Amino acid sequence: MSNHFVKRSLAQRMETIKPFHVMSVLGKAKALEQQGRDVIHLEVGEPDFNTPQPIIDAGIHALKTGKVHYTPSLGLLALREAIVDFYNTHYELTLAVENVVITPGASGALLLVMGALIGSGDALMLADPGYPCNQNFVRFVEGDIQAIAVDEINNYQLTADLIAQNWQNNTKVVLLASPSNPTGTLVSEQEMTKIIHLVKEKNAYLIVDEIYQGLVYDVQSQCALTGIEAFDQHIIIINSFSKYFQMTGWRLGWCIVPTDLIQACEHLSQNLFLAAPTTAQQAAIAAFLPETLALLEQRRHIFKQRRDYLYEQLITLGFKIPVKPQGAFYLYCDCSAFTQDSMLFVQDLLEETGVAIAPGIDFGCHHPERYVRFAYTRDIVYLEQAVQRIKDYLLLI
Repeated sequence: MSNHFVKRSLAQRMETIKPFHVMSVLGKAKALEQQGRDVIHLEVGEPDFNTPQPIIDAGIHALKTGKVHYTPSLGLLALREAIVDFYNTHYELTLAVENVVITPGASGALLLVMGALIGSGDALMLADPGYPCNQNFVRFVEGDIQAIAVDEINNYQLTADLIAQNWQNNTKVVLLASPSNPTGTLVSEQEMTKIIHLVKEKNAYLIVDEIYQGLVYDVQSQCALTGIEAFDQHIIIINSFSKYFQMTGWRLGWCIVPTDLIQACEHLSQNLFLAAPTTAQQAAIAAFLPETLALLEQRRHIFKQRRDYLYEQLITLGFKIPVKPQGAFYLYCDCSAFTQDSMLFVQDLLEETGVAIAPGIDFGCHHPERYVRFAYTRDIVYLEQAVQRIKDYLLLI
């Protein structure tokens, strides 16, 4: 029998789907902890708070009472109704239950929407820097990526002018994130209105990633649909229970889609994952209880205190943060005063000090070697320790 095997190959798309480097940083950090090192984790975008107790109790109750079977592919009706009531009450909208689709995390929502809208030759425009997985979703559905460089001049966000200047014949979708990862910046209400009108004129679609909605400081939290007289058939909202509601491991999100996309999302959901996790859906209904929302508001204030402390301290250390973030829980910092290779800086900082942060290379191609991202997802006591360790490290390089 011959021992010769023909080498097998992966799908061509895998040549362009890049790794998430922060996960390798996390892996190294965990390995150091196994060796007895004390590590301060500021690398991964996950709240350090536990899921609010009313949500946990609702999940336990669902398990105990046998609510463990499939839900409809569009999601549990009671949860969809709770989401609609939340939007209509807090953002003065008039959404209908039919337009809300429950998904396995916001990633599931993006997969449905991009699967429904983008095919070979269709282009999606987004900001660089931005959340890296968004580009990989486009690659997965074999679309084209139009990554537009943004910086402090435009608040690290796409603007109507930038979108108009970079529009191409195959541009079909524009993706915004407000608040954004990694910069924590917002699209202003005035700019959002301009962008909505532009995309509508182009007869294209606008996806607005509002995963960090609620985690907003200094200004009022907004929804891109606020102020629109009727539900706009060109706008899609992506949201999640992971960040503001602190349900990361429950893997639950949602999207609000125009009526003409509902059936497409339902068919894709049926085929890709049948439905979102039932226990998570039952638990998430309690996310909108008054006692849960009161607790989440207290935690938002804690995040703001952390932002204010770390922002001032990092600038004092010599990092450049030209735009103070107004949302999420990230600081995207220019570290060029210390290094010309942010990935090596991140690796060395972890090895020497036990402080784990994310490299700019994860977030795009616009000078990633100059940037690192801090996630202020630890108690301020740990932030103080991290600042002191970084200060000592910078004195030695």
